[in-house]
Amino acid sequence: METREASFDFEAFFHAHYQRIARATGRVVGDHARAEEIAVEAFWKLWRNPRAQGEKAGGWVYRTAVRLALNELRRQARSTRYELLSGPGRQSPTPEEAHAAAERREQVRRVLAALDARQAELLLLRSNGLSYGELAAAIDVNPASLGTLIGRAQQAFRKEYLKQYGETK
Repeated sequence: METREASFDFEAFFHAHYQRIARATGRVVGDHARAEEIAVEAFWKLWRNPRAQGEKAGGWVYRTAVRLALNELRRQARSTRYELLSGPGRQSPTPEEAHAAAERREQVRRVLAALDARQAELLLLRSNGLSYGELAAAIDVNPASLGTLIGRAQQAFRKEYLKQYGETK
């Protein structure tokens, strides 16, 4: 069995390709320092995977680096979304706010329980961000009729809410 050094000169390969890989990942993530870390991680993965070493190693490490950079973008997007949800400098809710929020959630649960099961299911799935196509597949209906079904479900929710709790604030 050949050793790694005899079959693949990793150091020479690294020096020949590192700058190109770091620039490519930098264009994706927009942060030079993080791009260098991603490039090093891609080369580390190449080092740990002897089967990827050889004449196609350039494409392999480039593809790996770009995928790592895209994963970094996704991670940043998730992080930003969670930060926005918590709000900048957002404080913990007061006991009154927490109680009011819990009470509103309980009211919504009671109203949903009083609705037709299909309407409640449709409203819950839609509130979880499902697209019309996903909703149609989930409840087994034609996607063209979803707008009408959602409108009717929302109207039924409003009617039941007003019946149980009166006018909203």
